[in-house]
Amino acid sequence: MNKADLIEQIAQAAEISKSAAERAVDALVAAVKTSLRKDEVVTLVGFGTFYAGQRQARTGRNPRTGEALDIKAARLPKFRAGKALKDAIN
Repeated sequence: MNKADLIEQIAQAAEISKSAAERAVDALVAAVKTSLRKDEVVTLVGFGTFYAGQRQARTGRNPRTGEALDIKAARLPKFRAGKALKDAIN
């Protein structure tokens, strides 16, 4: 499923236009991004939790040359599925 499919399903389920569903999806994504930038946790009860994790700096290897290179530390988005979501797919 891609974004267009998701928008179409939301529009049908909520009985709203596709443009309104697209604005809602875009607003949700923007809100999650903004919260994660501020190091806040976004919890959707029954679905899951979005949070910003840390990746430590490390030394890697270029697979072509075998040369060592430094990989910087980084923050990255993570998602932990909630119990209801886990139960729904099992």
